[in-house]
Amino acid sequence: MKIAGTGSYLPEKVLSNADLEKLVETTDDWITSRTGIKERRIAAADEATSHMATKAAERAMEAAGVKAEDIDLIIVATITPDTFFPSTACHVQRNLGAIRAVAFDISAACAGFLYAMQIARHFINSGNRKTALIIGADKLSGITNWTDRNTCVLFGDGAGAAILTTKTPDDGDPSGLLSSVMASDGRLTDILSVPGGGSAIPITPDNAHLRLNTINMQGKEVFKAAVKNTCEACEAAISRAGLTSDDIAVLIPHQANVRIVDAIRERLRMPPEKAFLNLHKYGNTSGAAVAIALDEAVRTGVVKKGDNILLVAFGAGFAWAASVVRW
Repeated sequence: MKIAGTGSYLPEKVLSNADLEKLVETTDDWITSRTGIKERRIAAADEATSHMATKAAERAMEAAGVKAEDIDLIIVATITPDTFFPSTACHVQRNLGAIRAVAFDISAACAGFLYAMQIARHFINSGNRKTALIIGADKLSGITNWTDRNTCVLFGDGAGAAILTTKTPDDGDPSGLLSSVMASDGRLTDILSVPGGGSAIPITPDNAHLRLNTINMQGKEVFKAAVKNTCEACEAAISRAGLTSDDIAVLIPHQANVRIVDAIRERLRMPPEKAFLNLHKYGNTSGAAVAIALDEAVRTGVVKKGDNILLVAFGAGFAWAASVVRW
């Protein structure tokens, strides 16, 4: 399997740290020093997750030279679906006219795009599918508590996509997915969650004021779990690919917090210039973050043909994944 093309989409509206100073008790210096984030994008009220996902998909299809009728698998990784059902993937399928595809959503929070990549890899390697469209898309502004300064400064909206296609051992193309590691630890479900709005705690007139249908996070616990688990996953993925950290040209991490990225990078003994960051512009876009960063790194020439790149993400669940790709 190889990545034939990437695409991304960011809403037009920019919400800066200065704008947030008017909403909650915070400052640009406080946000920047703790997260590295300067601004984020916010989707319009009538702009659903499927709209952003479709735009990213169209750009990935254009980059790969793939038409809607070529796609036989669509996986959307999201925690902010348009509707509980049908899946956001089916909405995207309709928008694209990709009627030959089987379409479904997965929920792995910020690790979703890399989970989708590994699932699509199994479909392709088994011979059941030839051309997959994977998308990470989230409208986190709709589940953010804009009165909680510890979380509202972190999140933004966006979508990223990739076209994955088959390759054969004798086609002379060295590019492809070299290794993947996925893991989760359900003992940590409470450190990052949206506690209400599902079957466990429905939102009612009596509890609506508690805003249980917004993001709740234990920051210190997330930091510890993210660094420990993703570093181990990165080390395993690099080893399975038969490489060392010195062989990695570009690290594309989940764009959550610059302190977490620095901790991961330092443990992997990688210099700062190897880590691709765009969180200062977009904040944490959940399952879209790695996909958007990958697309931007490719389109700006940071990722070059033949480069070994390391993708890593972590999120609620607790879930995490790492993949090594030769571009």
